[in-house]
Amino acid sequence: MEVKFDMTTRQKTIFGCLQEPHAQDFLLAIPIDGLGRHMSLVEYRTILRYRLMNPLFPIDEVCPVCRKACLDTFGEHVVHCKELPGFKYRHDFVRDVLFDIFRRAGVSVKKEAPVNFLTDPLERRSTLRHADVMVYGWVGGKHACVDLTGVSQLVGLGVRPFTVGKPVLKAASSKVAKHEKTCFHNQHAFIPFAFDTFSFLAP
Repeated sequence: MEVKFDMTTRQKTIFGCLQEPHAQDFLLAIPIDGLGRHMSLVEYRTILRYRLMNPLFPIDEVCPVCRKACLDTFGEHVVHCKELPGFKYRHDFVRDVLFDIFRRAGVSVKKEAPVNFLTDPLERRSTLRHADVMVYGWVGGKHACVDLTGVSQLVGLGVRPFTVGKPVLKAASSKVAKHEKTCFHNQHAFIPFAFDTFSFLAP
């Protein structure tokens, strides 16, 4: 007997994301409490429910933080609300891990390094006052400005055909177009580090 399952656009998107390499690698991480590398039971259950597409909230209601959108039952707004502390925390956490990897490998790096030459010619002000991570003497002896960007694969669903990883690649390309030439003219290299909520990384 043939059985057909009709999936929503969101379900198809998440299934596609979860099938990508490294999407489930967080399950292989060894908890180390002393280094702060662990998840609480609430965090673990929430992540699994989010990825299994189980409802997280019983009803839709207005977000009490930004008051601009509803807390959808699947928790999508909670993950991406820019007014919530967790939005910036996720970006900073990835930055700190990347910084720690460089440092432990003996590479000279600095977090939030001032980069005053990246200015907007129209506004005459800095558009990137700090590099998320500055790697000294990296590419051909040049210092490298590493810019982190976290995006969602679920933004704009239904507007255009979906391709896994496209939002991340688009974000990385946008960062390159915005900052690479200026870095080059100032004897620096520019490296975009784009990632999404399902662990997809731009090459």
